[in-house]
Amino acid sequence: MELHLLGPVELSARGRTVEAGPPQRRTVLAALAVDAGRPVPADVLIRRVWDADPPDGARRALHAHVARLRRLCEQTGETEESRLRLVRRSAGYLLEARPDQVDIHRFRHLSGRARDAGLPDDSRAALLREALGLWHGEPLAGLGGQWAAQVREAWRRQHVDAAVAWARVESRVGDPLVVIGPLTELLDAYPLVEPLTGALMRALHAVGRSAEALDCYAALRKRLAEELGTDPGAELREVHQAVLRGGRAGSAAAPAVRTRVGTAAEARPTHRSGPAPWPGAVPGQLPMGVSGFTGRGEELARLEDILRSAADQPSAVVITAVSGTAGVGKTALAVHWARRSQQAFPDGQLYVNLRGFAPGGSVMSPAEAVRGFLDALDVPPARIPAGLEAQVGLYRSLLAGRRVLVVLDNARDAEQVRPLLPGAPGCLALITSRRSLTGLAATEGAQLLTVGMLTRGEARELLIRRLGAARVDADPRAVREIVGRCAGLPLALAIVAARAAAQPGLPLAALAEELRRADGRLDALDGGEASSEVRAVFSWSYQALGADSARLFRLLGLHAGPDVALPAVAALAGLPAARTRVLLAELVRGHLLAEEPPGRFTFHDLLRAYAAELVRAHDGHDDRRAAAHRLLDHYLHTAHRADALLTPRPSPTPLPPAQPGSPAEELTDHRQAQAWFATEHPVLLAAVERASADGFPGHTWRLASALTTYLDRHGYWRALIAAHSTALSAARRAGDEAGQAEAHRGAGLAEDRLDRPDEARRHYLRALELFGKAGSHAGRARIHQHLSRMSQAQGRHHEALGHAHDSLAHHRAAGDRAGQSAALNHIGWILAQRGDHPQALTHCRQALELALETGDLNGQAHIQDSLGYIHHRLGEHAEAVDRYQQALDLFQRTGDRHGEAGGLLCLGDIHDTIGRPYPARAAWTQALAITAELGLPDTDPLRARLLERLGPTRTGAETARRGPAPG
Repeated sequence: MELHLLGPVELSARGRTVEAGPPQRRTVLAALAVDAGRPVPADVLIRRVWDADPPDGARRALHAHVARLRRLCEQTGETEESRLRLVRRSAGYLLEARPDQVDIHRFRHLSGRARDAGLPDDSRAALLREALGLWHGEPLAGLGGQWAAQVREAWRRQHVDAAVAWARVESRVGDPLVVIGPLTELLDAYPLVEPLTGALMRALHAVGRSAEALDCYAALRKRLAEELGTDPGAELREVHQAVLRGGRAGSAAAPAVRTRVGTAAEARPTHRSGPAPWPGAVPGQLPMGVSGFTGRGEELARLEDILRSAADQPSAVVITAVSGTAGVGKTALAVHWARRSQQAFPDGQLYVNLRGFAPGGSVMSPAEAVRGFLDALDVPPARIPAGLEAQVGLYRSLLAGRRVLVVLDNARDAEQVRPLLPGAPGCLALITSRRSLTGLAATEGAQLLTVGMLTRGEARELLIRRLGAARVDADPRAVREIVGRCAGLPLALAIVAARAAAQPGLPLAALAEELRRADGRLDALDGGEASSEVRAVFSWSYQALGADSARLFRLLGLHAGPDVALPAVAALAGLPAARTRVLLAELVRGHLLAEEPPGRFTFHDLLRAYAAELVRAHDGHDDRRAAAHRLLDHYLHTAHRADALLTPRPSPTPLPPAQPGSPAEELTDHRQAQAWFATEHPVLLAAVERASADGFPGHTWRLASALTTYLDRHGYWRALIAAHSTALSAARRAGDEAGQAEAHRGAGLAEDRLDRPDEARRHYLRALELFGKAGSHAGRARIHQHLSRMSQAQGRHHEALGHAHDSLAHHRAAGDRAGQSAALNHIGWILAQRGDHPQALTHCRQALELALETGDLNGQAHIQDSLGYIHHRLGEHAEAVDRYQQALDLFQRTGDRHGEAGGLLCLGDIHDTIGRPYPARAAWTQALAITAELGLPDTDPLRARLLERLGPTRTGAETARRGPAPG
């Protein structure tokens, strides 16, 4: 029994096609088949079949389609092993099929084997030939909808990759003539894919049809010029030159190039030379461009010249540093040019605001910036190394051989940006800074570009773009005065233009008169960099605000940045969210605040400094402290609520009540909690530092504590250490031993993750002493749990068991039933490792009862995994399979991919032990795919075990002797 997706969606049994039903039912079948062997939730199936807006009866229709498909599967296949099975699991619907029964999975398997290093060319060609033979036209033919279109596009790329690889190896070991026809057909479908053209040119040249090869090149060059305004890439130009010389047309042994076959803009070549695999995401981080951008013709031309010259420097990374005073428009220029030049960087654009001159000290560290880039490149947290040097190495390896634009905005100095520069040619780094980064020019060969004030003509053009030519031409004298008083700074001109646009009936002469009378001469907003005229513009615009808007603008100067959401602003002001939204809109319209992305608000650095100055001058100490207290309460109570959703256990220390007017955000499940932390954790880390500096020690350590689980699970261990170091200092200054204990716990956890066990143990033991002194059972329970896991990892099982029992005792004393569940499961696991399976079973069953009672889904998953291991060791294989299946369902619900892969490994082991090789191999193959998604290296213990099990000489008896590995 086979299922075909690489063409029309159909089933075949014994060489006979079986009708699967109407298009909608075939879409359901395809949506299950792409995840064969893995449950697909009903909601996911509905989205795949009916897109984002399903009809009211979608769920009933889905059930009907599944019922008919289940009956169809039951009627097919001569044997139990060959029959497809469609079953219902708690996590969704599961299509049970061997990988070789679904053509897309077989295609991927064959293509993957063909990439193995050291494989003979004839074997590689045979594998690729077989893989390409599985295609029978347009994949998912006849199916409509967004999901089918996206899947179809991804599979097309894989098809082209395999075809190019096959053509190259076939030309080496066989007859180049046989590849010409298939390549010509593919090139008709994807005329802008340069690797296809290169492979066809090589084949034509090899059989003596060089004139046709040159015609191919000329046709592609013309098409690229007309559709993209670019020329063929370096690799194709080399093939062209080789054909002209009559020599060998490039290296036929070159590895296959990953290609894009979608839009014309995506079809630029990407030359792969780096050793690190591309994670799959093409980053597009550029912010929105400035509306009405004008002028800067000379600077834009210079940047274009630098880009063109990059082609003449194939062995160098091109670095351009743009400098100029605050508010002069460096970021607007960089973003405008970057957006205009996106097609020159088909592998993506990275952007980061380094906040080099942010008031309040929230300058971004290189470690935070490079981690952000790795996240943007979709590198899984499990694959990101701990140290900055290793992270920089991974980042540069990922960019090697690719064309990526890296925009480093608002840099403080050369030392801040050096770790963020690409390490190999093909990329361009564009840096903006208030300082002239001459050090980069001297050591890295950076091109320096200084941005000055707008000329009068450019400033006038900016006003025309914002206000219209008629209004500007009507009063040239007033326009001259406005331009002069704005000192040619785009920031100041934008503020004036916004005010004028909001009052279309107000003559520009009246605006000029208001500017003339504006008070507040500048005594340097930022080290003398801004002029008194700019201060006058800020003051004039601020004075035009209503009283509530002006107060809100001032209070925002208390926020540590880098940006802020509406609920936090409402808490800061002590106002309802609806009223706060109205005031924020007024500030945005006046260009005193920017909203980007939607729902998040930020200042220009100069305006932040101006707001901070105003709040100190106009708002008393008590008012400022009350506002800061409300803001910190909002963040603390929301973070505490989010953390409780991630780890349903009581905190070792109670949380003080929040101030009136600072409600926490409503979060109801772990997905919302994860999303909130993902967005807010940079703000919370800045708030930890600001709380410490402003004399809020309790908020300092409690915020750091609430961040611990999120930062730990996502590998932000250096940020975790920094936050708890600040927390520890604040708690010590306040003499707060509870805060010191919690800070030692967090610091110990981070040191443990960074493989510094001595430092971790020192922190843990000090925390244990302080929690004991405070009589905190919850605190001591957590520390004993940490010490138990650390001892077990070091092979000290007796010591680990003692700490686990201590943890259980303290959890019981604290009344923490979720904690008791975790401790009982840990005791059971240690006992199972020591061979005491009956006692292990007793403890894990008790743990499961408590986890079910408290609703701790992730805890339930780990307990079911432990039970599966124990039953396997006891020889109770059917029970073990059921336990592992339940664990897998729960791991999928909670998004624990690593736990899911470990469970599949053990499930496959059981199937292999009882003589079911096909389900075993299916489970191992699925687990291996998950480890690839997580980016685990082949040396990772879990991935290494999977690779060993999937080896060609692996036998069931060997699995039985080895026994299961813990997931």
